[in-house]
Amino acid sequence: MRGIDVDRALGALRRTLLTVLGLQVALAVAMSLVDSYRRRGKKPKPFPVTAPSTVAIGESTVTTYTYGADLYDDMIAAIDAAQKQVLFETYIWKGDETGERFKQALARAGERGVEVYCIYDGFANLVVSPVFKHFPPTMKVLRFPVYAAGWRFFDLRRYGRDHRKILVVDDETGFVGGFNVGDAYATEWRDTHVRVTGPGVWDLKRAFADFWNLHRRRRLRHSERPLLLETASTWEPRIRVQRNVPRLWMFPIRAMYLEAINRASNNVWLTTAYFIPDQDFVDALKAAARRGVDVRLLIPLKSNHIVADWISRGYFSQLLEAGVHVLRFKGAMVHAKTATVDGTWSTVGTANIDRLSLRGNYEINVEVIDADLAAELERVFRTDESNAVPLTLGEWETRDLHRRFTESFLSPLRPLL
Repeated sequence: MRGIDVDRALGALRRTLLTVLGLQVALAVAMSLVDSYRRRGKKPKPFPVTAPSTVAIGESTVTTYTYGADLYDDMIAAIDAAQKQVLFETYIWKGDETGERFKQALARAGERGVEVYCIYDGFANLVVSPVFKHFPPTMKVLRFPVYAAGWRFFDLRRYGRDHRKILVVDDETGFVGGFNVGDAYATEWRDTHVRVTGPGVWDLKRAFADFWNLHRRRRLRHSERPLLLETASTWEPRIRVQRNVPRLWMFPIRAMYLEAINRASNNVWLTTAYFIPDQDFVDALKAAARRGVDVRLLIPLKSNHIVADWISRGYFSQLLEAGVHVLRFKGAMVHAKTATVDGTWSTVGTANIDRLSLRGNYEINVEVIDADLAAELERVFRTDESNAVPLTLGEWETRDLHRRFTESFLSPLRPLL
C-alpha cells in the first residue's frame, strides 16, 4: 500500500508541475500576443547616435558603427569593391528593400567572378518570402536548418541557432556585431557593429569557414565542397575572436565576460538587448560593484520580447542592492552587445547576456585590448546613457504586487531563454 501511495503522490506532483509549466507558457504567449497587438502601427522615437569612428590597433583598424544606415552603406561598398571572395553570414535577412539591396550586391559580385558564400538561419527567416530565398547559381548559399538534430533528439549540441552576423571581403575587411539585415534595423534599432581591417580579419574569415565546413550538407546546392583557407602569416594579438560552437560544446564568450568582470578595478559598462544570465554571472557583477567598481548595465526600457523583459526584472533587486546602476534605454530598441572594462578591455559581438547566447547558440564576439577603442566605446555608452532612464532601488521596491507576482511566476522560464 505504501508503494501505491508513493506512486500516487509522485503522479500528482508531476501533474501539478506540468500544470504550472503550462500556465507559465500560456501566460508568456498571451503577453507576447497582447504586446504585438499594442505595437502595431507604432514607430520608435528618434534616438541619439554616435558617428562612425576609426582607431588604429597595430597594423589593423577598428571602426565602430551605431546606426544601421551608416553600416549598410559601408558593407555594400565593400561587397561592390570585392575582387576575390565575399563571406556573408546573418541571423535575420529580411526580404525587404534593405535585404534586396544586399542580395543584389552579392549577386553582382558573383556575376563578375567573385566567390560568394552566404549563410542564414532558417528558423529566424521562416516568415521571409520563399521567393526572396531563391538565389542565383553564382551564390553559394547554406541555409542553417530549422531543425538540425535529425534523429539525435537528445543531443543538445544540435539545437543551437546560428545567431552570428559576419561579412568578410577579400581577406582585407571584416564586419561583425549585432546588426541583422532589414529596413527596421537601418533606422529604428540602436545596435553596434565594428569593421576590422588588417590581420584581425583572418580570425573572422576562419570563423566563417569553420562553420561552413561543420554544417555543409551534400544535399545542399554548392555546399558539397569544403571552404579551404590559406594560413595567415601574421596576426594582431590585441584583437581576438571568441566564438561559441554548440556542436563542439565550446562556449568561451561567457568565460571571456566573467574573466574581464572579475579583474575589473575601475569600471564595467555593459550594454545588452536581453539580460537573463545565470546566477554566477549576476554574482560577478554584484561582487564587482561591492568592491567599488562602477558597474553600469544598459538595457531596453521595452525590448521586442516582452517576456524577456519581465524575466530579466527578477534580477534587479539584487543588482540594485549591490550598487549596480541599471539604465533603461527609452523610445527605441537597443540591440547592442558591448562592454568595456577599466578603459582597456572591450568587446563587440552577437552574444546577448542570456542563456541562449552564452550557452546555446552559435555566437561570435571580438575581444580587443586597446585603450583608444575602449575610450570610443565609452563615448558611445555615454551617448546611449543620455537617452536612458536610471532605475533606483527606492523606485523598484515600490512596484505593485501584480508586477512582483508576474516576475516570480515567470522566473522558472529563465533556463529556456
